Amino acid sequence: MDDPLVTDDARALVADLTVRRQTLATAESLTAGLLAATVAGVPGASAVLRGGLVTYTVESKAELAGVAPELLADVGPVAEPTARALAVGAMQRCGATWGVGLTGVAGPEPHGGHAVGTVFLGFAGPADAEVVELHLPGSRWDIRLGAVHAALRHLRALVEAQ
Repeated sequence: MDDPLVTDDARALVADLTVRRQTLATAESLTAGLLAATVAGVPGASAVLRGGLVTYTVESKAELAGVAPELLADVGPVAEPTARALAVGAMQRCGATWGVGLTGVAGPEPHGGHAVGTVFLGFAGPADAEVVELHLPGSRWDIRLGAVHAALRHLRALVEAQ
């Protein structure tokens, strides 16, 4: 049976990174490792996937990904600067070319002033770091899976644009 998580974007991303001899690491809160698991489902992913940090709690964001506790106290775990710091932390801690940080609110209730479906995707790469904010509809699963798919598409575009 094929991996049900693997998408064409995941396959293409692994292929693009492999050709460029680049690597990827993740720091995932909202998705709790789902992005790393999706990439790992692609045959040959071991050539590009350096690792993944599951940073589901505020404490683990600081301890595992190196997000400054002051930043977390100031803006909270679901915020643009937090997603950026998660991406940079994943990249640095795992020694990867690219880092992706995912944080957001999957529900069922709003969190920290953010509506259910609010997602921040952080991307850190060779030149810079950026964040994409999304507002995704649906269930917890829909939001988490939508965040993974959006992260794969956006990272693929960044890799191809360099």
